[in-house]
Amino acid sequence: MSLAEIGFTDIQRIYANDNNLNISNIGRAIIVHKNHYLIRTDSGELKAIVTGNFQHTTKNKTEWPVVGDWVHFQNYDNSNAVITQIFPRVNCLERRAVARTGEKQVIASNVDYGIIVESVYNNFNLNRIERHLEICKSAKIKPLIILTKIDLISTENKQNIISSIRKRIENISVYAVSNKTKIGLKEIVKNLVKEKTYCLLGLSGVGKSSLLNNLASSANMKTNALSKSTKKGVHTTSHRQLFLLDNGSILIDNPGMREVGLVDSENGIKSHHNKIDELAYDCRFSDCTHIHEIDCAVLTELKNGTLSQAVYDNYIKLKKEKDFFSATLIEKKRKERSLGKMYKQFKKNKSVN
Repeated sequence: MSLAEIGFTDIQRIYANDNNLNISNIGRAIIVHKNHYLIRTDSGELKAIVTGNFQHTTKNKTEWPVVGDWVHFQNYDNSNAVITQIFPRVNCLERRAVARTGEKQVIASNVDYGIIVESVYNNFNLNRIERHLEICKSAKIKPLIILTKIDLISTENKQNIISSIRKRIENISVYAVSNKTKIGLKEIVKNLVKEKTYCLLGLSGVGKSSLLNNLASSANMKTNALSKSTKKGVHTTSHRQLFLLDNGSILIDNPGMREVGLVDSENGIKSHHNKIDELAYDCRFSDCTHIHEIDCAVLTELKNGTLSQAVYDNYIKLKKEKDFFSATLIEKKRKERSLGKMYKQFKKNKSVN
């Protein structure tokens, strides 16, 4: 299998040439288990770890290899290798780490499309779709939406849900499928592009693993039926993994999120809420928060009913969350700098004594 078949582009090729990296020692991380990796090369798969120096000198966990990364490695036998270098990422999907205020978690890297998977049965949430859109657009990754479990609702209900999405979210492809009856799957396959990388995004139990099993004959992901008590899907995927689909496109599966925490999503908010940004130009104050200021064009349109209350409410909620995360991150860096100065002073005093 050539590297191009798993997503190697001219961007990576130029970097390899500029840094005199042998093509035979380049691979892509396809599975990550804590600090152990499986990388795909042009001649097969290798188990890998990072160098000891990397482990001791890298402070930020976001700099460790993730699924989708291109890496340079050195073999130490026929099936094992050491990762010596990570290629610069074209992009990376990030979210706020659960229960770790001020920290980011990289979901995957070098992704072309984000597939937002949402179940239409029992727990459909349009605001949650918007949150995933922010993650995609902040990373400048093209999003598309797949609605699952359509066999569990009426045709009329399905059409109403699709209409509500298209009314609120413009210019994004929406597909409706049943992993059980296979309805809608051919339409998805027809539109997946060969050698492009897609990443599944969605809460636990929305049907991502079942979707993957239907798209890739090489996948054999464990799936569970609906929980009897909640009628929701049960989380099954335990790690991130890259698969080559039957049509030649590439898909990254990852554990379902229990919450969708945003990081610095300013780019996503601006690109997604175009109408609000256009209205903001007419606000009296350049730093208008669109919450309580006088002569706020956004609030005026909201009062007149030309701006949806639901769109406005979600915009404000996402913006507050982004601002809170940014402020927390700044405070964390300030504390780290302060501790660093204290440590240097301690070492200086100790050397004097």
